[in-house]
Amino acid sequence: MPKSRRSFLAAGATVAVPAAAAAQTGPQKKVHYKKEKPAKTPLFNSAVSYGNLLFIAGKGAHYEGDIKQHTKTVLDDIEKELANAGSSMEKCLKCNVYLKKMEDYKAMNEVFQGRFGDEPPVRTTIVALDLPGNSLVEIDVIAYI
Repeated sequence: MPKSRRSFLAAGATVAVPAAAAAQTGPQKKVHYKKEKPAKTPLFNSAVSYGNLLFIAGKGAHYEGDIKQHTKTVLDDIEKELANAGSSMEKCLKCNVYLKKMEDYKAMNEVFQGRFGDEPPVRTTIVALDLPGNSLVEIDVIAYI
């Protein structure tokens, strides 16, 4: 037996690595399901990570209510998705906010303030007149795990 790892490798030693392990180098894509994987392929996934980056799909509030109620519901849903994937609001890096009406900006901010901790993510706010399901706000985030 060679005295060092270098002399062992220099002697032409090979190490058997299973094919599946050899193919999985670098970051991996992982879908974070709320329960179990659905039987039918979904239209899109709500939480996907790649390495330690986590992407949460846009969340909306699909019920009658005002912007403050909708914003709270959406942020609560995002917080649950983050926790399910092993992250948190404090680990968010980027946030996109889509508002149905610009006049809701101030009220949305009142609910948004402080939800991401002392160092909130960067944010873009866009007015989008036709949000799915008549939600007044939709929010998506990128976080790390």
